[in-house]
Amino acid sequence: MVSPTTKRLSKANAFKEIAAKRTIRVLDSLRLLGQCANRRSYEYTDVQVQKIFREIRNAVRDTENHFKDSKREITFNL
Repeated sequence: MVSPTTKRLSKANAFKEIAAKRTIRVLDSLRLLGQCANRRSYEYTDVQVQKIFREIRNAVRDTENHFKDSKREITFNL
């Protein structure tokens, strides 16, 4: 039988491992996106850049809210 403490540590370790890998992947993707700023290779408008970063900011905010909302109990009554 697995004790609650052991199970909790396993979940904590799983989070650290998976979150670290996914964070590295996001940061690598952002670095690659930054390479698109090279005007010798690419042509883009300020509006396109604004759309890209607005979407990234929205996704970061939504993801952060997932972590905040996971702590709050959701209730619903009719």
